[in-house]
Amino acid sequence: MTAPHAPTPAAELDAADSLASFRQEFHLPPGPDGRPVAYFCGNSLGLMPKAARAAVETEFDTWARLGVEGHFEAPSFWMHFHETLTEASARLVGAKPIEVVVMNNLTVNLHLLLVSFYRPTATRYKILMEGGAFPSDQYAIESQARLHGLDPADAIVELVPRPGEHTLRTEDIEATIAGLGDSLATVLIGGVNYYTGQAFDIAAITKAGHAVGAYVGFDLAHAAGNLDLRLHDWDVDFACWCTYKYLNSGPGGTSGVFVHERFAHRPDLVRLAGWWGHDASVRFQMKKGFRPMPGAAGWQLSNAQIFPMAIHRASLAIVDRAGGMPAMRRKSEQLTARLESLIRGLNLPADKLEIITPADPAQRGCQLSVLVHERGRELFDYLADQGIIADWREPNVIRLAPVPLYNSFEDVDRVGEALRQFTISNEE
Repeated sequence: MTAPHAPTPAAELDAADSLASFRQEFHLPPGPDGRPVAYFCGNSLGLMPKAARAAVETEFDTWARLGVEGHFEAPSFWMHFHETLTEASARLVGAKPIEVVVMNNLTVNLHLLLVSFYRPTATRYKILMEGGAFPSDQYAIESQARLHGLDPADAIVELVPRPGEHTLRTEDIEATIAGLGDSLATVLIGGVNYYTGQAFDIAAITKAGHAVGAYVGFDLAHAAGNLDLRLHDWDVDFACWCTYKYLNSGPGGTSGVFVHERFAHRPDLVRLAGWWGHDASVRFQMKKGFRPMPGAAGWQLSNAQIFPMAIHRASLAIVDRAGGMPAMRRKSEQLTARLESLIRGLNLPADKLEIITPADPAQRGCQLSVLVHERGRELFDYLADQGIIADWREPNVIRLAPVPLYNSFEDVDRVGEALRQFTISNEE
């Protein structure tokens, strides 16, 4: 009989990990026993980069020394601060620089984009989203429908899994889009569903939406900094994302926007205008008549949020030094696969505990959502007592997100061992 293959020890994997040193660039909170926690909550709020404090202090110093002249003088040049984020943001989401801008917060940007890309008519007015989307998306879309005098119950079509399944099938999404046909105005789906952790086939969904003449956009709150995105090549019309989850840019941090290059020189597109989106060459002439900047920058409302953008710039620099999303994604898949193997190795029946995130790595990011049918909150609290920070979602899901920049393979094994000990204690 062949002996079962033993998994590679975590210490060996951590020693060989090319990203292991980046863990030291983040503040890891102390756990109950004094050692750093195993932090698996980056899908809710990423850890603080050690560079963040110095980045903000630099801007405080500029403000103190220069006052308003900080807009025009080195080292900050606040007038152009947002532009220093453009190249890195474009690399992050697979875009051209003209297609991205950093501004506002996520839901504000979602509304701004829907003003332009949800333009219902008497016959083409449906908007498609995934059922169980994050409430911000639900509320935004409901209010956008009402803004156009529509009944959300009629205008909004929600995608739901097949009976007995937890996630959506791409072929069902495509079939729904085709069935809606020329009644479909806009598709808006999360790149990764916050609850199940399912990563959607953005390219396939975009192609299907365009085939029936609809705009297609994505809320990338759980995808930016998590998945290797190619928004330009996938022909996505619009997208937005937050920066406080996998991009570690602080609670309530600034947001990113993508608008495809084909709309870069479309001043006729309906939008909500602000002075920072106006042609920069004549912005300070303060004249009437909005003339948008080319590209995504034309959707800006106000001047840059310097302090949150300073943190975000420091965080984006870490991503670039780590090798960008391809390198981070490789480690992410390894961490998530190991966590999945340890959970499945408990051999618990599905009526007690099941992973509802897809098993296919291409259909998930660095998140596993574990549906706990019995004593779920007790398990969550037990993990916290063991120094493992996870995320609880009602009614009975624990989300675990092994983030490649600061989680180690040893962290993953800590989770596996804690789950094993909890299982043993409940069998006795």
